[in-house]
Amino acid sequence: MPIYEYRCGRCVTKFEKLCRADVRDEDVECPSCGCREAGRTISSFVARGGAPSGERSSPARQFT
Repeated sequence: MPIYEYRCGRCVTKFEKLCRADVRDEDVECPSCGCREAGRTISSFVARGGAPSGERSSPARQFT
């Protein structure tokens, strides 16, 4: 199950919730005030590249 980030429409608290993808935003309760006016926010993340598993990446080049 994914972790979604929410922001409460009443008290503006930001929180995370582990829930199924089919859960409606109206069913999510704010942990601070108990309001059901939370909306999903866009999450930021970091993607790191690399060699596929089992392969070795080439050593870093040094420029002089």
